[in-house]
Amino acid sequence: MVEQLPHVLRSDAQDNRDRVLDAARSLFSERGLDVPMRVIAREAGVGPATLYRRFPTKQTLIDEAFIDELAACRRIVEESCADADPWRGFTSAIEGLFVLNARNQGFVNAFMSANPEADSFTEHRESLHRQLTRLAQRAKRAGALRHDFVMDDLVLVLLAGRGLSSLLPSSREARARRFASLAIDAFRERDQQMVTTPQPR
Repeated sequence: MVEQLPHVLRSDAQDNRDRVLDAARSLFSERGLDVPMRVIAREAGVGPATLYRRFPTKQTLIDEAFIDELAACRRIVEESCADADPWRGFTSAIEGLFVLNARNQGFVNAFMSANPEADSFTEHRESLHRQLTRLAQRAKRAGALRHDFVMDDLVLVLLAGRGLSSLLPSSREARARRFASLAIDAFRERDQQMVTTPQPR
C-alpha cells in the first residue's frame, strides 16, 4: 500500500495538470487570453494553489496550452515553403494559417501579441516571418504575387481574420477557406487576376 502511494500521487498530479490544460485551451479558444487564472482553476476543478504549483505564471500556462498549435503553425509554413511552385506554396500557407487561426482565438492572440514576456511566441513568429518573406519574394519573382506586396499586408489580413473565431465552430473552417480565397485573389499580380464581366441586372 505504501509503495503504491507515490504512484497514486503522481497519477493525481498528472490528472490535475491535464485538466488545467484542457480548461485553459477551451477558455482561451472561446474568450481569448484575458481569462483570469482563478477562472481556469475553477473550470478545471482544482484550487488556485494547485494551478500555480503546476504553472507558476500565466505565460507558462499559455506556452504549454498552445504547444500543439505552434507545431501545426510551423508545419504549415515549412511545408508551404518547400513547395517547388512558390505561388502554390504561398496560397497554401495562407489557407492553412487562416483555418488554424479560425479554430482558436486564444492562439491567434498569443501568437500575434507583442508581449515581450512571450519569448517562445516571439521566436516562433520571427522565424516563420522570415520563411514566409522568402517565400513571398520567390512568388514575386515568378510574377504571381503582386509586386507591391509587403509582409504587413499578410499580417493585416491575419489580424482581420481573428473575427472568424467568433462564428459557430461548425461554420468556421468553411468561412476561413472563403476568406483565404478572397485574400489570395487580392494578393495575385494584376495581370494574373481573372477578368470578370459584370452580369446584367
